[in-house]
Amino acid sequence: MTMSNEIHIEGRPVWAEISLKAILHNLRVIRRQVGANRKVLAVVKSNAYGLGAVPISKALQKAGSEWFGVTCANEGLELRDAGIRKPILVLTGFWPGEEKRLIQNHLTPTVTRVDDLRYLERAAKSLHTKSSRKSSSPVRFHLKINTGMNRLGISADEIQAFAAALADSPHLQLEGTYTHFASAEDFTAEQTNQQEQLFRDCLARLGALGISPGIVHMANSGAICARPSTWVDMVRPGAILYGYHQSFDPPQKREEVKGAMPLAPCLSLRARIISLREVPVGQAVGYAARFVTTRPSKIAVINAGYADGVVRARTNRGCALVRGLRVPLVGTISMDLTMLDVTDVPGVTLGDVVTIYGKDGEAAIEVSDVAREIGTVTSDLLCALGRRVPKYYL
Repeated sequence: MTMSNEIHIEGRPVWAEISLKAILHNLRVIRRQVGANRKVLAVVKSNAYGLGAVPISKALQKAGSEWFGVTCANEGLELRDAGIRKPILVLTGFWPGEEKRLIQNHLTPTVTRVDDLRYLERAAKSLHTKSSRKSSSPVRFHLKINTGMNRLGISADEIQAFAAALADSPHLQLEGTYTHFASAEDFTAEQTNQQEQLFRDCLARLGALGISPGIVHMANSGAICARPSTWVDMVRPGAILYGYHQSFDPPQKREEVKGAMPLAPCLSLRARIISLREVPVGQAVGYAARFVTTRPSKIAVINAGYADGVVRARTNRGCALVRGLRVPLVGTISMDLTMLDVTDVPGVTLGDVVTIYGKDGEAAIEVSDVAREIGTVTSDLLCALGRRVPKYYL
């Protein structure tokens, strides 16, 4: 067992342990991978993938992370209120009316449409006029270019229009330019190479128009791991910062990447057994009788369900750990409860710790492994960690 026996839990016996030591180890691994001369933007959006943006960002700021990435003004304000003073980039743009809050709180907006410049300029001009300082600095922003994700960002054929709009925005300054890859982990297709080339073409077009792109960044977690040509000035680690490698194609690429970048998973999710029941052969367990015992069984119940992060897609799929042994999850996972077949665990008793994610003795179940088993991505499972689950930072 790890630290769980030393943690005093009040209330429901389910909790998450988040290792800041592991996260800082991963930051060092990333820096070693990309080189000390490149900046690291720590992606802490969605409450740091459900793990706790404030304590994690504080630790990362102390460790020297140069930038932070969030989704919206509210996420950025939470970090500012917590004492994060490093630059914070709002990655998904802004909604008209949000720009003043961004500027006033020194949050760096992303321009994803040419029209965004008009709103930003108007807000910057207004705040400049109200400022008692006549030499107020221009508002800095980053430009996102769509190179094939077809989600957010100006298109390549809008570069000229962007340049014209920027020329009419004296209170704004382009601080950085970036794009986002759709399939950086897929080495069986050419999409990422095509996106990178189009992005570089767009940078050249900006240069031809006399516009410096500022900080250039395009590498997400997958590209950080395996595409050195994309590292440029800054990289944006997400899942790998928390210790989880993605699934690569071809599969052997993942083993190669894991060897080059040994990450430390940061999350352990645990609960205690609150019920043990002897169930005869042929009896249904849980909603809709989706599991029926094929032998006399000992069924344990833990006080954690899909509202806590044990996603419903794991019904009758996968395992948890009890006393260092793998035990199957059985029956439909409920909102608040999950059942396990602990028939083969010697000495199992009420109050035993069940490890849903993490290590118990020599055994381990990692979020990334479960994600592959059920056909989703690691970040999906991390973000499923329920708000009511208390988090302990180790």
